[in-house]
Amino acid sequence: MDLPSEGEAEQDRGMGVYRDTYRQSLEDPEWFWRDAASGVDWDRMPMRVLDADRPPFYRWFPDAELNTCYNALDRHVVNRRGDTLALVYDSPVTGSVRRYTFRQLLDEVARFAGALRGLGVGKGDRVVIYMAMVPEAVVAMLACARLGAVHSVVFGGFGPKELAARIDDAKPKVIVATSCGIEPSRVVAYKPLLDAALEEAGHRPDACVILQREQAPAELRDGEVAWADVMRDAAPVGCVPVAATDPLYILYTSGTTGRPKGIVRDNGGHAVALTWSMANIFDCGTGDVFWAASDVGWVVGHSYIVYAPLLAGATTVLYEGKPVGTPDAGAFWRVVEDHGVNVLFAAPTAVRAIRKEDPEGRRIDRERMKSLRALFMAGERLDPQTYEWAGERLGVPVIDNWWQTETGWPIAASPRGLEALPTKPGSPSVPVPGFDVRVVGPDGQDAPAGTDGAIVIRLPMPPGCLPTLWNDDERYVASYLSAFPGCYLTGDGGRFDEDGYLYVMGRTDDVINVAGHRLSTGAMEEVLAGHPAVAECAVIGVDDELKGQVPRGFVVLKTGVTAKHEDVTAELVQLVRDRIGAVASLRKVQVVAALPKTRSGKILRRTMRGIADGREEPVPSTIEDPAVLDQLRPILTEQR
Repeated sequence: MDLPSEGEAEQDRGMGVYRDTYRQSLEDPEWFWRDAASGVDWDRMPMRVLDADRPPFYRWFPDAELNTCYNALDRHVVNRRGDTLALVYDSPVTGSVRRYTFRQLLDEVARFAGALRGLGVGKGDRVVIYMAMVPEAVVAMLACARLGAVHSVVFGGFGPKELAARIDDAKPKVIVATSCGIEPSRVVAYKPLLDAALEEAGHRPDACVILQREQAPAELRDGEVAWADVMRDAAPVGCVPVAATDPLYILYTSGTTGRPKGIVRDNGGHAVALTWSMANIFDCGTGDVFWAASDVGWVVGHSYIVYAPLLAGATTVLYEGKPVGTPDAGAFWRVVEDHGVNVLFAAPTAVRAIRKEDPEGRRIDRERMKSLRALFMAGERLDPQTYEWAGERLGVPVIDNWWQTETGWPIAASPRGLEALPTKPGSPSVPVPGFDVRVVGPDGQDAPAGTDGAIVIRLPMPPGCLPTLWNDDERYVASYLSAFPGCYLTGDGGRFDEDGYLYVMGRTDDVINVAGHRLSTGAMEEVLAGHPAVAECAVIGVDDELKGQVPRGFVVLKTGVTAKHEDVTAELVQLVRDRIGAVASLRKVQVVAALPKTRSGKILRRTMRGIADGREEPVPSTIEDPAVLDQLRPILTEQR
């Protein structure tokens, strides 16, 4: 990326510090990350910063040793901050709140690490964690890190087939699970799902530890033991130093072949990158309260519920609830108020759900949320309308940021701790230092500003990003590094503007070809989302005999909209024609009750497109509510 040139205009925009830091991170990455490594406590200091001897397999801090759990907990106790609040668990679905200081959390983690060691878990062994959003999930993750074991968290409630695939790939020595999860309207028994997965899986763990919840206790079988029982007799254990390049965790993401890809996260680069990100991107540190409204089963939960806040010495909030329905659209604001949250990190989908139920923001009381300094949003494209609504109602900066499971931390954002750059609707701002982000054409050459292309990151990627896939170097190269040699393919398309701001328009497979014209469905969605009656929307390209593909739009209206649906859809079709042109050929927009999504909030556009084209599209295991897709299916297939 060409950085903005120096001059008065640039100084007026306030990009000097960012520009210098970004340039330094690319021109001398070893100096930059050696300096950042000083924010971490090492058992053996890194003498070598980057191992580039075997590209494209780069390794950060290859001669160093540390323990991630020590950095997240022990060092704060050693530095006399043991009585500072580390974790707040807020569960509206159970009506309970629990608080842990660093000392209390360390005690729980050290004892559960002892319990795992008693079950035979040691350095390098894998532990699958299949749990609800409870403090014990955080304890289990940190206990694995303490032992040098590799955890693989599987989203609670995943179906047996998906869980079995992850068990067979990770081959865990122990599985840790909750007996159930709790939704606003139902209790989901996890133990039967685990039993079915173990019946299907070829691998057998040595033991299963089950956290019994009173809402649905599980019947234990041979080889299974209750959490309370193993903790009762467990002796605390210390931290095991591991190589910086040793894996901390495996997090599986869906693969195009249906076989999950095990994203590997190393210990050293991960600790350095997340510690740097808390101070420089999120402007959050010791004494602050950080809340990532996600799930520990997703990468946001790994990075910004569990590890980053604790590494930074901040208090982290673990929320077992929903943005609406537990009990209403004011749930998020109640949590901010009750716990003095300074920085909130949420998905655009969550804020859109709140906006749909409370479009005027009547449940937002700024006077009672004075602690809140900023709202960060990521997980799916942040449409300008949601961005503006949140900023106007909350009265705090709204920071879009873009990243992936594979990177583990933001690729692009306004780095508020480094320099709070102006934000622009529809853009996650600028590339974060360390990420050499490019927009390229089919020939791999940089695209001019304002021109759409494939978004890639030049190698080596910074610390914290995946070094490979679990036991599958070949698939790592084929999936990410083969399309443009020397670059990591993000799979997203977009453009830079003249100021160096990045616009991410969605997955490259969401670009459709209408009569020879390549059009972005993301651009059409941006127009639809701008209508005052629309809460959220999706545009997909469907097969057409004449034009190859044509777009179809689907919108969910805000609560309280009384206009006739046909009037709203006619206005939407005309809006797209006015903003994008007749070439877009968007002639059909339909009002639907809901859009199918994953549990992390991503709309299942690919699944919708397959159904609309008459293909038997497999339903992703990550779907939040299969009934939504069932209701949408006849609409998708009509007049095919």
